[in-house]
Amino acid sequence: MIVLAGHCCTRSRRAARALVAPAALGALLVSTPAAGLPMAEDPVQRGMERLVTEDRWPGALAAVRGPGDRRFRHLTAGVADLDTGAPVPSDGRVRIGSNSKTYLAVVVLQLVGEGRVDLDGPIETHLPGLVRGEDIDGRNITVRQLLQNTSGLPNYTDYLDPDWFRIRDIYWEPRELLDLAPAHKATFPPGTDWSYSNTNFLLAGLLVQKVTGRPPAEEIERRILQPLGLRDTYTPVPGERGIRGPHPQGYHADDPEQTPRNITRMDPSWAWAVGSMIATPSDLSRFFSGLMNGRLLNPALLEQMRTTVPADKLWPGWRYGLGLLSAPLSCGGLVWGHGGDIPGYKTLSGVTDNGHAATLALTGIRLASHPSVEHANDVLDTALCT
Repeated sequence: MIVLAGHCCTRSRRAARALVAPAALGALLVSTPAAGLPMAEDPVQRGMERLVTEDRWPGALAAVRGPGDRRFRHLTAGVADLDTGAPVPSDGRVRIGSNSKTYLAVVVLQLVGEGRVDLDGPIETHLPGLVRGEDIDGRNITVRQLLQNTSGLPNYTDYLDPDWFRIRDIYWEPRELLDLAPAHKATFPPGTDWSYSNTNFLLAGLLVQKVTGRPPAEEIERRILQPLGLRDTYTPVPGERGIRGPHPQGYHADDPEQTPRNITRMDPSWAWAVGSMIATPSDLSRFFSGLMNGRLLNPALLEQMRTTVPADKLWPGWRYGLGLLSAPLSCGGLVWGHGGDIPGYKTLSGVTDNGHAATLALTGIRLASHPSVEHANDVLDTALCT
């Protein structure tokens, strides 16, 4: 059964071509095996090894915690650097792409709880005159529809330059990004359908900034990262292009016949509050665990967040709440989380209602239809079902 993956802050599937690592790449395995299992018998480790040796992802790292476990077990496979062959750092930092949307949605819902934002009120209330275009009117689009991807707004990242290496060092202001989308026609009338659009969360970030008077990253730090003690999670400051601390290199190729190139160093301002955050696998899992355990939202707001609509356009059986995905597991029940694709990194993360938590990070992205993406989904499923 397919589980959570990241349809994220990169451009559309048409532009995100397959990444292929050199065929000679071997696996360097470092892990803490599951309790009572030798390393070679750990099913998650075996799955990660196949992702490297058979599907040719350059590197993989994961953090897994079972119900009642106080500590994560950390696993790695492949290499952190294709040039040097350096090993993947255990629980290293990676770009988490559109997992950032869930953090942002939590802040918006906290503002709802404080009475500062009306979840079913129009975005026009807080951003007057900003959301306009062909068949687009912010007076008819609610905050809920932004967070649930039911607004019908076109996806601004579809209109970025398709050459990531050409634009990797460009700094973007959020309003510049917004100008890319309203020039195009609405996908559907608000509330009548579902379609993944990064424009929704670009506007959610501008909403947070307008209501609080502070940048979304600062609100996420104050309201989420500090209370949960997530010291290995941060949003790059304007102009910051590297990744702090131990991390694997990220790779990208626009054509499956090309050798992947290192794209670790990049200005992520084009993703802004939509998908620019950086975290370790264990911190990402701690965030989703804290969220689902009620540490960030009161029960009524968490119930709103977990109220979903079909998101079969991403993958059969998937559903989307307010910045939160759910998907069926092979062992029964659901995984709750998100996912993130950004040039150089793919992250899959989720938790179950019985307390399992897992995050898998890969050092590249591929088309959602590529078989290796399903294999990555299966690894996360294994981590949450064993």
